[in-house]
Order: sequence, then structure tokens, then C-alpha cells
Amino acid sequence: MVMTEMEVDMNGEDDSKGGMWALEQKIDQPMDEEAGRLKNMYREKKFSAILLLRLAFQSLGVVYGDLGTSPLYVFYNTFPKGIDDTEDVIGALSLIIYSLTLVPLIKYVFIVCRANDNGQGGTFALYSLLCRHAKVNTIPNQHRTDEELTTYSRATIHEKSFAAKTKRWLEGHVFKRNALLLLVLVGTCMAIGDGILTPAISVLSASGGIKIDHPGMSTDVVILVSVIILLGLFSLQHYGPDKVGWLFAPIVLIWFLLIGGIGIFNIWKYDTGVLRAFSPIYIYRYFARRGKNGWTSLGGIMLSITGTEALFADLAHFPLSAIQLAFTVVVFPCLLLAYSGQAAYLMKNKEHVYDAFYRSIPESIYWPMFVIATLAAIVASQATISATFSIIKQANALGCFPRVKVIHTSSKFLGQIYIPDINWILMVLCIIVTAGFKNQSQIGNAYGTAVVIVMLATTFIMILIMLLVWRCHWILVLIFAALSLIIECTYFSAVLFKIDQGGWVPLVIAAVFLFIMYIWHYGTVKRYEFEMHSKISMAWILGLGPSLGLVRVPGVGLVYTELASGVPHIFSHFITNLPAIHSVVVFVCVKYLPVYTVPEDERFLVKRIGPKNFHMFRCVARYGYKDLHKKDDQFEKKLFDNLFMFVRLESMMEGGSDSDEYSVYGQQTRRSKDFLLPDTNNNTFSSVVDLTVSSGDSIVPVKSPYHVNNSGMSSGQVSSHTEVDEMEFLTGCRDAGVVHIMGNTVVRARRDSAFYKKICIDYVYAFLRKICRENSVIFNVPHESLLNVGQVFYV
Repeated sequence: MVMTEMEVDMNGEDDSKGGMWALEQKIDQPMDEEAGRLKNMYREKKFSAILLLRLAFQSLGVVYGDLGTSPLYVFYNTFPKGIDDTEDVIGALSLIIYSLTLVPLIKYVFIVCRANDNGQGGTFALYSLLCRHAKVNTIPNQHRTDEELTTYSRATIHEKSFAAKTKRWLEGHVFKRNALLLLVLVGTCMAIGDGILTPAISVLSASGGIKIDHPGMSTDVVILVSVIILLGLFSLQHYGPDKVGWLFAPIVLIWFLLIGGIGIFNIWKYDTGVLRAFSPIYIYRYFARRGKNGWTSLGGIMLSITGTEALFADLAHFPLSAIQLAFTVVVFPCLLLAYSGQAAYLMKNKEHVYDAFYRSIPESIYWPMFVIATLAAIVASQATISATFSIIKQANALGCFPRVKVIHTSSKFLGQIYIPDINWILMVLCIIVTAGFKNQSQIGNAYGTAVVIVMLATTFIMILIMLLVWRCHWILVLIFAALSLIIECTYFSAVLFKIDQGGWVPLVIAAVFLFIMYIWHYGTVKRYEFEMHSKISMAWILGLGPSLGLVRVPGVGLVYTELASGVPHIFSHFITNLPAIHSVVVFVCVKYLPVYTVPEDERFLVKRIGPKNFHMFRCVARYGYKDLHKKDDQFEKKLFDNLFMFVRLESMMEGGSDSDEYSVYGQQTRRSKDFLLPDTNNNTFSSVVDLTVSSGDSIVPVKSPYHVNNSGMSSGQVSSHTEVDEMEFLTGCRDAGVVHIMGNTVVRARRDSAFYKKICIDYVYAFLRKICRENSVIFNVPHESLLNVGQVFYV
């Protein structure tokens, strides 16, 4: 490994934009034209009525498991000390009815879910949507060429509109961008906490049904059964939900139909008067009668809408219309009937509030219902765990989480992934929570805290979405913000009273994850800024001549960098410390964009750097946050396929370009042209020809891959012979060996830094870098083909 130390002032700006800067822009221009025509027109899918019904049925198992299992524990957590007055049951039911109507139905299903990123839901999807409409990304690796992607959809903002003013305000200061990122990270960390608490409370509540038939059974037995179920659930994650996913929808549909049917039976049998809870006047009477106790009981009512954020996070699997249909036709009415039935039962049996769900089940179907409840709890837990994996992967792609191993468990569904490290962490924490609290009440308090904070984060981000993306009138935005914040802040104030009764758990979990994510993101940003500030001049490279002042040995050197333009510092350090370099050098930039996916035929951009006899190229591989991980056995093959196609098409274009005029700087320059050709394996790759190349101080046409005169002007007519020569040359170099040259940048705090900064950078970030996956593993680089170039820089 080659090591060097550098100290870079990250706060400085390069103001010397004179003639050399202009030359740099001419020599290594961004790939505007290369990206311009690589757009594959996709049609929005139309769904027939039959297909829509089928998709709505399937969405029950993936999207609504968490929300559907809430009746297991809501009334117990609302009245943890028992029911004093049966009228309180009517008030609690009224609160549940209007909470379900205002939050999941109106806010999420019909408003928030419309703010999806091409079908992708979740906090990071909203953040990606904002990053495309405003320059709020804290890692500025985007370029206007990325906006030409098919999936890079964004609305045009009029300069004098309110949206434009909001955009300028948001971009105005780095503090606002960091505050937005912090808000997103808080919501994400709470969603991860949700992934820990949902399995704990769902499985524990379902397992608690055993005690109804065996009242003398110890609570420890219920805990043991819950832990065994959780161990089995997490141990089977590596198979993925695809293997048993076909069972999820029937289980959840049967669950909803059963709780709805039992609800109707209980209303008819015990008390039809509970239906008066549809009048909101009983909410007022509830608070007037119970006072502070009524206010704190909102923490239990809050549990009736848990799973709403998971609904939004799992949006990617189904079209919005199918999710809306399933909720309005099946989920919403069945939940209302289930809660009303439990309330009717409690009107006559208020002493059974601690296990109201199982007590209200008719004795003849008790055990079948117990089995279905346990299966539904497992399905709900599976949906939340899958959503957590998806969130972690999105955070990883956007540079906000350490690199972890991501396994795709299904060849059919891209979104089904498994992250081993996160899976075992979730399992350990989930078992600790279940065995540590031993009762639903404290876990419920923790659960409510996590959910309401995620909802608040979503609301604040949605306000920006409505202004920047939808460009709604500010009055509509104000109405949405006021109603959402009134409801959610009310719930938040209630859960604050229960911080010491279990509500502290998600705060601690979120704080740990937030600390890790923010430190990792900070280090990632500083590493990128270091590469940007220390990149070397292309004029310096060209001044070395075709041999780069070294011995050019047979082979291909793939130099990995985060820069989409310019030459990284590791390359200059490499060639100044070693006496040889490969005959062909390709600068490879793999970057994630704030889009959910980059189509395969738009993924690669290839161009030549400098004259042909330098044999230097740049390849930019672009990925979305939902795309297959960079560990791809075919990545190197695809890169060379695109490189060969580029050379072939470049020669074809130059063969008929004698009449085109080239000029220097201010004059008209021929535009680059691009082509889209399929390869022999029926995979489409984008290959781009950039006919305008630079040499010395002028932009000149290059007509031969090898003959360049002293002034940098190429001569000769391009022919099939020269094309074959260069193709044979590239093939021979590839056969001679491919070496992957990667930078291993070590970040350290400066000696005069504050104590807390030294702790964060020198110890926490260094530890995270040590335990996370190496780039060579992610890129699937063979150990014998790897060359690390080390650097140390101070921040």
C-alpha cells in the first residue's frame, strides 16, 4: 500500500478561476451530451380491474399486517389501571375512530402516499424527491447530466413563484440543509426503533392468549414462547419473504375478516349503543371527565394507528391505487368493527380490559383465532423487519450508514433484501425489550413514542414536498400542516408523560443510531470534499506526454474514485511513487443518485480523456438507492463492453466527419453524439461517443488512435484497420491483467481540534471504518488484483 499524508483546508474556496480553469473545463468536460440522449421512454403501467383487485389482495399481507394487529393491545394500553366508568370506553372508542380516519385514511393513504418517489415510499424517498428539486444534498456529487435520467423526474419551478422562494430559502445556508438531513435521520432512526418494537409487542400480545385458557400459567412462560417465536422469525430472514410470501395475504385477509366478523357479533350481543362513539362529542366528554388521566391515555390510543409509517415505507411493492382500495374496502371497516366490538364487550365486562381481545372471542373459535392471531403477528413483524432493511439500504446508498452486506433474497423482486448484521442486531434488541419489560404496557409506551416522532418528521418533510414538488397554494399547505401538527403534537405531549414508563427505549435506540449515522455521514462528506479539493489538473497529466513520464506496462488499471470529473489525487500519488503505470487507465466513478433506480441502459457513461495515444478513459456508473448493490459479478464485464462499444462507435463516427469544424474556446464546437446499442447477451448498454477531445491548448479533432503530431493535431483518416488495431490493443491489455486501484483514505482530526471532535473522528469514525465492509469486497474485486493507495488527511 502506498501512503501519503495531506492536510486540506475544507473551508477554503479556490478563487483562481482564470485561464487554467477554463482550460480544465475544456479538457475534462462533464458528460452533458453523453447523458442527453440516454433516455429510455417508459410508459406508466395501466392496471385492469381484475389485476387491481389481485394486487389489492396481495398488498394486505405486505402493507397492512402491522396496522391490522393493533387491536391486540390498544385497549389494554389505554386503560392500564382498569376502567372506572364504562362511558370512558365510548370516549376511547371515539378517539380511535377519528384517529384512524384522520391519520391513516386521510393523511397517509390519500395524501402522503401520493408523495412517493416513482412508487417508492419512506423518509429517504421523500428526501430524495427534495434533493431533485432543490440543492439540499450534503454530498454535492450530482451534476446536470444526472437530470437527463428517465427516473430523474422533477417539476419546473417558476422563478417568481412561492416554491422558488422556498427553494432559495432552503438552499440559502448550509445550516438549513444540515437541519433537513438531521430531521430525515431522526425519522429514519425512529423507524428502525419501530422495527425492534413491532415484533416485540405483536408477538408478546399474541402469545398472551395462552393464559386465557390457562389462568395459572406464569408470565415467564409467555415470555419464553414469545422469545422462541422471535428467534425463529429472525433466524429465517435469510430465506426472504419470497418463499412464504404467498401465505401472507390469505393470513391477513382471514385475520381482518375474523376480527370484523367478531366485532359485528359482539356489537349485536353486548351493546349496540357503542355506535354512538361516531359522534365526536364523546371525545370532549372523555377529556372533561378524566382530565390528565384522559390526556396521558392518548399514548394507548396512539397504538391504534401504529403501522401507518410501515404502510408508507412498504409502498414500493404495489401501485397506490391497490393500496387505497385495500384500505378503504377491507382494512378500515374491519378495524372499526373490531374496536367497536371490543368496546361493546367491555361495556359489560370492564374488568377484562387487560386481555379484552381474547376475552371477546367466542369460545367455539378461540383456538383457531389464537393461531391466526399468532400468524398475523409474525406477518406484521416480517413487514416491519423488511421495511427496516430497506431503510438501512437507502441510508447506505445516500452515504448515511456504514457499508454493510446486502443480500437480495429474490430474483423476481428487487426490494426483497436481507442484511445479516442488522438482522442479528434487531433480534438481540428485540429479545432484550421483550424479556426486559415482560408486559405490553411499557413496550406500548415505547412503541407510541417511536411512531409519533416518525409521523412528525414526515409531516415537516411533507410541508416542503407540497411547496417545492406539488407547488400547492400556501393556504392548502397551512391547512395540512396545522391539522397534522395539532393531532401529532397532541399525541406527542401525551407520550412525553410516559418517558419514564418505557418511552425512553426508542429514544435511546434512536440516539445511538443517529450518532452512528451522523458521524459516518460527516466523515463521508469530508472525504468527498478532500477528493474535490485535492484533484489534480488535467493540464499536468497532458504535460507528462502519452507515457505519463513512466513505463506503460501491458494491462488495464481501473482507478476508483468518487469524482465524476477530474483526476483523483491518489492517481498523482501513485504515478509519482511507482515507476510504471498500465497501458490503459480507466477512471471509474460509482455513485448513487437521489433516484430509486437507474435503468440498465442508462447506467454507464463512457468518454475518453485526452488524446487517443494516452489511452485514458472515464466511466461513470450510476445507481439508484433501490438498485442492486455494487457487488456485481458482471460489473467488470459490463464496463469493458461499454468501453469497447465506445471505441467502435468513435471510429465509425470519425470516419465520416471530415466536413465538421472544430474550434477553440469561444467558437462553435461540434457537439458529441451518443448511441444506444444492444450487446450480444440481450442486455442494453449505453455507449457514448465524444468526438471533441483536447490536447495542449486547443480543442482538436483526433483522426487516428496512434498518430499525433507535435502540436497535438491528429492526422490521417480513420479506417476499420485503426479501429481493429485499438480494439486488439484494448483486448490484449485486458487479457494481460486488470488491476483495481482503490484509495484508502484515513480521516483524522487536526491536532488543534476540540476534544469531542477528536473522539468522533479518531475513534468512532475510525472504528466504523474498520468494521464496515471494504470497497474491494463491495466491488467483488479479487484480492490478487487489488492495489490500495493510502492517504491520510486532517479535518
